[in-house]
Amino acid sequence: MKIGIIGLGKMGSGVAERLVKAKYTVLGYDPSDSARQAAHDLGISSVHDIATLASAVEIVWLFVPAGDPVDDVLNILIPHMNAHSIIIDGGNSNFHDSVQRAQRCSHHNIFFIDCGTSGGLGGRTQGYSLMIGGDQQAYERLVPLLTAVAAPQGFGYMGPSGTGHYVKMVHNGIEYGIMQAYAEGLHLLKEGSFKEVPLDLVTICRVWQHGALLRSYFLDLAHDVVRQDQQLTHVSGEIFEGGTGRWTVQEAHAHNIPVPVIEASLNVRTWSRTTGGNYATKLIALIRHAFGGHAVNKKD
Repeated sequence: MKIGIIGLGKMGSGVAERLVKAKYTVLGYDPSDSARQAAHDLGISSVHDIATLASAVEIVWLFVPAGDPVDDVLNILIPHMNAHSIIIDGGNSNFHDSVQRAQRCSHHNIFFIDCGTSGGLGGRTQGYSLMIGGDQQAYERLVPLLTAVAAPQGFGYMGPSGTGHYVKMVHNGIEYGIMQAYAEGLHLLKEGSFKEVPLDLVTICRVWQHGALLRSYFLDLAHDVVRQDQQLTHVSGEIFEGGTGRWTVQEAHAHNIPVPVIEASLNVRTWSRTTGGNYATKLIALIRHAFGGHAVNKKD
């Protein structure tokens, strides 16, 4: 089975590498020469246009920015793909868009699968968490492929079109709140009543990592951040966002479901970009960089 990957950045190349190691034939496309060369070094054959890739494979996995770029790629893919082929959107698309794209593809006898993807940079070696929405029979065809890409027990069928991206949207909203709580707590420990001592955040995080109810992957990342530098004077506290947290809050409002923790964390991110933030937002920015390579603004 040949699989096409469009978008050979951090996530796309990671998924492609896991497929190659599982003995799948992978064709890749990316407009960047350096991305194509890096993929070639991993054993991924590249093509120079999307139409060529579409006609050569039966499954295409997209890792392109949400919004118009997905539709732009679909405009090229659909005329060149065979009936009953599968397109997987592995990005953070809005679930409403995914429902519409599935309907559009179905008119051409093509299956559109929305695949919420989590795991960040570590997914390349540890496997990804994959939340799948779309036609269930198409999902069943993908199970061997998903097994190769996902962490053990790390994928599942969420439901009809849109549900994969819906679950990932809520996942990201939860992520906002968790990181905010860790960052606020560590900020208080650093600058609260014992700031003159001062408390060692590295030791605190290390103790919490072993046996404490607070232990988690995000705590591990926080420990790595403060182990390198507890003062964080070299970075700005601006936290950027991709939109999924805001969609989570909008969806909650639409259904009159209170999400005060997620909403407050979203408001903090907006505040951080207008003020430069504080110690807590610096921690969040650096944690995001650690798990996903997200941008961090440096200070002079």
